Amino acid sequence: MKKKNNNSYVLSIALIAALGGLLFGYDTAVISGAEQSVENYLIDSLGLSSLIHGLTVSSALIGCIIGGLISGYFSNNLGRRNSLLLAATLFLVSALGSAYPEFLFFEFNEPTIGLLIMFNFYRIIGGIGVGIASATSPTYIGEIAPQGIRGTLVSWYQFAVIFGQLVVYFVNWGIASGQPTAWVNDIGWRFMFASEAIPALLFFVLLFYVPETPRYLASKNKEDQALNILSKINGSKEKAKEVLSDIRESLDSKESTGKLFSFGKTVIIVGILLSVFQQFVGINVALYYAPRIFESMGAGENASMLQTVIMGVVNVGFTIVAIRTVDKWGRKPLLMIGSIGMAIGMFGVAVLAQNEVFGLWTLIFIILYTASFMMSWGPICWVLLSEIFPNKIRGQAMAFAVAAQWAANFFISSTYPAMIDVSGGLTYGFYGLMSVISAIFVWKMVPETKGKSLEQLESLWGKGKNKQMEPVKVNNE
Repeated sequence: MKKKNNNSYVLSIALIAALGGLLFGYDTAVISGAEQSVENYLIDSLGLSSLIHGLTVSSALIGCIIGGLISGYFSNNLGRRNSLLLAATLFLVSALGSAYPEFLFFEFNEPTIGLLIMFNFYRIIGGIGVGIASATSPTYIGEIAPQGIRGTLVSWYQFAVIFGQLVVYFVNWGIASGQPTAWVNDIGWRFMFASEAIPALLFFVLLFYVPETPRYLASKNKEDQALNILSKINGSKEKAKEVLSDIRESLDSKESTGKLFSFGKTVIIVGILLSVFQQFVGINVALYYAPRIFESMGAGENASMLQTVIMGVVNVGFTIVAIRTVDKWGRKPLLMIGSIGMAIGMFGVAVLAQNEVFGLWTLIFIILYTASFMMSWGPICWVLLSEIFPNKIRGQAMAFAVAAQWAANFFISSTYPAMIDVSGGLTYGFYGLMSVISAIFVWKMVPETKGKSLEQLESLWGKGKNKQMEPVKVNNE
């Protein structure tokens, strides 16, 4: 019973931290319902180009890259929990500011270039919050969770991301449903952005009920506080002292300076490539452009929306598959199975697109692709990023990996329209090829981390340049 109570405690604080993922999904997807109204109010009324429209829609991604880059500074100096409080504050400011960009400086419903700039400023602020949360939430969960359930708990972060996207789709639909287009263009879109303030405020308040991570506290020589939290997590003071001793040993090691590359370059390269491959396999093309993809392949507008809903339900279901299996099967098997499934799905779509054969098989291959991603690269990438970086460099290494992920997201999402104009077959074939390469990368370079403490994992990378490829040896353990 004691163990169950402790698991309930860990689960509760992990789920609060995972709300950062829900706001990540909410903030990046809320623009989908408001995009046409924003175009009408701030783009068309000012006679601006489609380029400005595109930059306005994607401006939050710029903030995501910035937030990812600076997350390490805040994580190391403010702490993991306080960094999440900062992210929650930025979400709240962005929600209210995007809904009412005229605040203080502009006249209501009188669009100007200055107002457009202010709207984008608020969207970038939200993006910075996403960048900070996307680096810090998995780090927090990874550092707070016992090793036996760490993969499961971090996987809940990815579930929260897609659940946040699903929630905002229904919120946007509920706001616009039954309302005249004129009302949505004048007022409705503001409610869509403002709705994010509710989960942002909830996240902010609940964070005051979670502790700082014991590893961060130990790094700041607050060992009594760290021991108290570890005792609650592990169920006994003896076990807590043992874990704290391992943490202290890793932090006091003289073999590493704590600089970014002090454990060699390989761990940083593996982290960055995990992030880049998660995007280069094309998942955000499938998510962002799903209705357009289905319409281009012959589905009508209503049918394409229905197919998108089906895909969303599949995404949620297969993320739960990952949550239930990551600590049983391990990280590497799930990633490799997912890569193979994604490759089959994308190559299937590529062949159909190249031969202009559309219909049920197109939907089947895209669902196979997204299901494979959601049971593997979606959640498992975050699990590994929260695990592989040593204690001394985790904050700054995570910042680089997450910034790389958002940069790759921006690149893949922005190049898709131009690529599809050249050739649908080659475009989807490229994502299939990236899926194959991702499987080879996992096989050759990514260590299995299941069942090991964060401190045990540090030994995989060695402490110097001569041990950079040591993670490969973990396959034989």
